[in-house]
Amino acid sequence: MRTLVLASTSPYRLQLLRQLGLPFQVAAPLFEETIDPEVSPELQVKHLSYHKAKSLTEKYPNAIIIGSDQVFVNARGKVLGKPGTAERAEEQLREMSGHCHTFYTGVTVIDTATDKTETEVATFSVSLRKLTREQIADYVAREHPLDCAGSFKIEGLGIALMEKMEGDDYTALIGLPLILLTDMLKGFGVEPLGGQSS
Repeated sequence: MRTLVLASTSPYRLQLLRQLGLPFQVAAPLFEETIDPEVSPELQVKHLSYHKAKSLTEKYPNAIIIGSDQVFVNARGKVLGKPGTAERAEEQLREMSGHCHTFYTGVTVIDTATDKTETEVATFSVSLRKLTREQIADYVAREHPLDCAGSFKIEGLGIALMEKMEGDDYTALIGLPLILLTDMLKGFGVEPLGGQSS
């Protein structure tokens, strides 16, 4: 079995990739990401996911490396990052309340032995209910979503903030679209069901 490497320090992506039941290693990308507001979200996440994966190719010369990155765009077209503080999380959620927003998640898979590379983007939209300041403050105090783009954790209490969700794969919302990734991995000879294909 070829070595599978997740180029990420995200505990959310680690947990998601475990769902596929494949053995893998985790390594921090040797790439410092920056967000360029002049670049479209689709191109941004393609670029970032590619460079995260590519940064580890010399360290893993015979491996399949997975890179992923996510950008969250609010209803006004503004890119929102991780809030970092409770105050900023509440502010983001107040701005988002009652509107539809979109997550763009880029995924890159690189076979370092052959240099075969594939990069794709998954989108997922969320519509938040109209929330009071008290509801928002209660949510942030209970779940502390300070390291989450959009200031919520959909796999937890964040689902209570939602009015509607739209997309092909809810795992894209968490940071690693597993349906898309499974299809991509098949092209690299990796099959979660039944082990590695030839």
